[in-house]
Amino acid sequence: MFNKLLVANRGEIALRIIRACQELGIKTVAVYSEADRESLHTRFSDEAVCIGPASPNESYLDVSRIIAAAEITGADAIHPGYGFLAENAEFSEICQRSEIVFVGPSANQIKEMGDKATARETMQRVGVPTVPGSDGLVTSVDEAKSIAHDIGFPVMLKASAGGGGKGMRVVENEEDLSRLFQTTQAEAQATFGRADVYIEKYITGIRHVEIQIFGDSQGKVVHLGERDCSTQRRHQKLIEESPCPGMTSNMRQEMGKTAIKAGQGIGYVGAGTVEFLVDGEGNYYFIEMNTRIQVEHPVTEVVTGFDLVKEQIRVASGEELSFPSGEPTLQGHAIEFRINAEDPSRDFMPSPGCVEIFQPPGGPGIRLDTHLYAGYQVPPYYDSLLAKLIVSGSNREEAIVRGRHALDAFIIEGIKTSIPFLSDITRDDEFIAGGVDTGFVEGFMQRWIKQ
Repeated sequence: MFNKLLVANRGEIALRIIRACQELGIKTVAVYSEADRESLHTRFSDEAVCIGPASPNESYLDVSRIIAAAEITGADAIHPGYGFLAENAEFSEICQRSEIVFVGPSANQIKEMGDKATARETMQRVGVPTVPGSDGLVTSVDEAKSIAHDIGFPVMLKASAGGGGKGMRVVENEEDLSRLFQTTQAEAQATFGRADVYIEKYITGIRHVEIQIFGDSQGKVVHLGERDCSTQRRHQKLIEESPCPGMTSNMRQEMGKTAIKAGQGIGYVGAGTVEFLVDGEGNYYFIEMNTRIQVEHPVTEVVTGFDLVKEQIRVASGEELSFPSGEPTLQGHAIEFRINAEDPSRDFMPSPGCVEIFQPPGGPGIRLDTHLYAGYQVPPYYDSLLAKLIVSGSNREEAIVRGRHALDAFIIEGIKTSIPFLSDITRDDEFIAGGVDTGFVEGFMQRWIKQ
């Protein structure tokens, strides 16, 4: 096991990793930007190192500064969390060359799954179903038009290096294709440094379901059940839950086996998520694989009783996977609500500023992962995620009721948050009935704005 681990992240995930290390008896090093000097992860780590100004490019995305901090403090491992450098293959390679363990998969695995077009080809090769589309990158408008006519409109243009809902455009007809093809290429170049795009059939009325997998260096790969992530806005998840509403045991078993096949196909090591689109008839299609811990990992932790972050660290140190093989046993129902510093009434405009009052909810079946406290200054430079409220119950109905009351009791004043919006979702008949598709939030917003 490691002696000292550097946490190359900030916010609630940095605190989550620090707590896991404390339970494993591992000393921790926090890195922080000048804007995060008063953040809680700097207080609860054993050591803290300032790595630069507020700008992510000069701090949390600066590989040389993070490696230097690890070398100066004698850290023998780095956990990247999610976002920032978590899926950066070059960072993983540099860690290896510096004889520092990267808590995550190999650089080759990150590359293979990080490029969405390559990931799609790889999954097709190992027999995982994919959405109909191009057989690789699309380099011209004429090629795009030809493929679109073959698979039929509407289609989705996607940046091959994309993620986080960026670099994606829905195209309804040929007239729009020429314009949006160049727009998507430009956005991909500006956001990811590469203009590569590919095409998939745009399937409507679908749910977004992901399977949590875990692999170790001895070749064992297991799945830990599914999470439904269909409640999302502009491809950004707002609410996640497990089990997935309407998921049968046979479908869970089939999708789980498919996800394991995906992991085994690349010899995957660590925590990963295989993401699928599921249509109304129960057909499912691979869309991407995230080679890191997910924001919504607590949902799986609650229904399985397993600590995913501690297992990441154990596996990275060379230990065998402690999770049992076979179908996982899911207990009860868990729902995660993402609390963001945004104003839903103003098209989710970011709302940085000072948290004047912070009163979190409590009680049975309530977990809160956050780095907030009264007086904390929410900076404008990073992702707007403030907290993750995870509620659980013996069934989905109980979890929803518990979530509704927890949201109503959650007080954050001084900034605008998504709490009122999420609370109203828990009162919506369509959401309560279960099985909402990825278009649910857009329809709900139209009703919500008129209230």
